[in-house]
Amino acid sequence: MRKIKIKNMDDFAKVCGVSRPTISKFFYDPHSIRKSIKNKIELSLEKYDYYPNFYAINQNRELTKNIGIVVPYLADPFFAEIARNLERKCITAGYTPTLFSSHGEQALENNILDTLRSLKPAGVLFAPLGRYSDKMKIEKFCKNVPTILFDSNIEDLGAAFVGSENYSFITQTVEYLNSTGKSPYFFEMRNPANPNANKRRNAYLKIMKKLKLNPEIIKIEGKGWNFEEIAKNGALKLLRQNSIHSDTILCSNDRLAIGFLSACHEMGVKVGKTKDCDLRVASNDDHPYSRFTSPSLTTSAHDYESVSNKAVQILFELIENGGKLKKRQETLYSAKLVVRDSA
Repeated sequence: MRKIKIKNMDDFAKVCGVSRPTISKFFYDPHSIRKSIKNKIELSLEKYDYYPNFYAINQNRELTKNIGIVVPYLADPFFAEIARNLERKCITAGYTPTLFSSHGEQALENNILDTLRSLKPAGVLFAPLGRYSDKMKIEKFCKNVPTILFDSNIEDLGAAFVGSENYSFITQTVEYLNSTGKSPYFFEMRNPANPNANKRRNAYLKIMKKLKLNPEIIKIEGKGWNFEEIAKNGALKLLRQNSIHSDTILCSNDRLAIGFLSACHEMGVKVGKTKDCDLRVASNDDHPYSRFTSPSLTTSAHDYESVSNKAVQILFELIENGGKLKKRQETLYSAKLVVRDSA
């Protein structure tokens, strides 16, 4: 017997013996129809191995169950971790999340926004490139699509922003390092790609001034998002020239610190907080791999759970209110110092 080929939802409705509107209701909310009809449809799904094109279905709806999640660089484990948290929370709430990465490129970020508009999502959780973003493009997008910004804030854009308080990262690491040894030199890229780098440098200058200490900033060359490689090459150059005039280094982020630790290992420089060590190294972010470096990395940690919970909570509120809130909200979470073996 020839197998019946199901091309679309109309064909599926016919073989089910159920009306087309009822089939649509089932795929939108299976519990909105009678149990006997629901069971009948489920048996037919299994029998005919049919799975609808939800993107096509949703394009015909005014309000979809799709959620867009956009990050600047998915290969960065920080963004991978927070995206994982956001995805799980959307799925649990009955939404279908779609994850996009702009790979550090403004043109690609703009293309993603165009793609999302065509998908007509219920809402979008968006971590923009920040200073490299096309702000006019984002402003136009946010006027048409319910959007919550996270990680990188662009003033007055989106219905809300949820992120981490950068000053709390630097304050905690600087105060800890200063109380347990010498004050730190700050290690960063001269042209940083990540959107929060400048805020962290400014926070370092501010807390050093508050503590009446002399700030020292080490700027290494390199562009793009290959932070570990850039940091390793920069640190190797400094170590070979014997031009690091401190025994305490605070890296702008954990990925730079991982590269710095690799350079120290290659040069035979011992890192740690015991008396026989040459350098102390600390950082910021609590990168998912920072506990597994050698030595394990002392750092200030993001509150991944709180940031993702709050971002999703506000987005769902925004969706339920027809895409509008009474006023733009900004929520910042403080970092938490994690002391390990590197400092």
